[in-house]
Amino acid sequence: MENDAKADGTAADTLPYALAEPVAPLVRRVLARNPSPFTYTGTQTYIVGAGSEVAVIDPGPAEPEHLDAIVAAIGDARLVAICCTHTHRDHSPAATPLKARTGAPIIGCAALTLTDTGPRADASFDATYSPDRVLGDGEALTGEGWTLTAIETPGHTSNHLCFAIEETGALFTGDHVMGWSTSVVSPPDGDMTDYLRSLERLYERKQDTVYLPAHGPLVDRPHRLVRGMIGHRRSRERQIQRQIEEGRTRIPEMVARMYKGLDERLFPAAQRSVLAHLIDLERRALVERFGEDWHLREA
Repeated sequence: MENDAKADGTAADTLPYALAEPVAPLVRRVLARNPSPFTYTGTQTYIVGAGSEVAVIDPGPAEPEHLDAIVAAIGDARLVAICCTHTHRDHSPAATPLKARTGAPIIGCAALTLTDTGPRADASFDATYSPDRVLGDGEALTGEGWTLTAIETPGHTSNHLCFAIEETGALFTGDHVMGWSTSVVSPPDGDMTDYLRSLERLYERKQDTVYLPAHGPLVDRPHRLVRGMIGHRRSRERQIQRQIEEGRTRIPEMVARMYKGLDERLFPAAQRSVLAHLIDLERRALVERFGEDWHLREA
């Protein structure tokens, strides 16, 4: 994830790894021990349901400690679905071994494996992910006391889904919206045009009262955050245009100027997001490229 605040996460010995914690009505969280500059404190796996049937959202990395903690959190309940918001390797690899241990089907986003020769900064795609059922936009899963509805939100990845609990107003936002940073949008699969369109779609969903992201704290004022995120992205594209006006026509030059103080480990992610903005601006006939150089397009 692109992170303007340079967060590495809290010290590992103070965090509740491998424990199921209630975080919202019908929802418990199990935090995976995979903190990094891109995952914050780690991937948050969610257990949905308080009765005899539960679902798991974003099972996370296939680490034995994390898998054991998920199974312990499920307890005597029946796991009816293993759901993934997308297939980056910090989100979906545990789906296959969790299915093997529980017999539950993998239901959610489509499979996607992409080979990218560019400097990807986000986690690569999970080649082991094999869903039993792909959910389309608006399709629902049900269990005792809960209903999960899939919301298509491409942008961070082309196969990204959010999941809404219809009974409570909670929305699981994966990597599309996070409370601790902005999400990296990395071409060729990441698409800024789609990402902004998906943000607008979530902003229009007034029934969502809290966001539960895959990384970082819950978001209790979601529409204000999404409005700010849209404004941030529009401000960033204007900043990119100013960089070009001032003669910085290559992405590394722009990033060095625009992201002063950013953790150097996150520079590749910032470069990918700037590229995504430039591709969006190019589609709108506002800039054009000549090799590695970008120029404003004359009216």
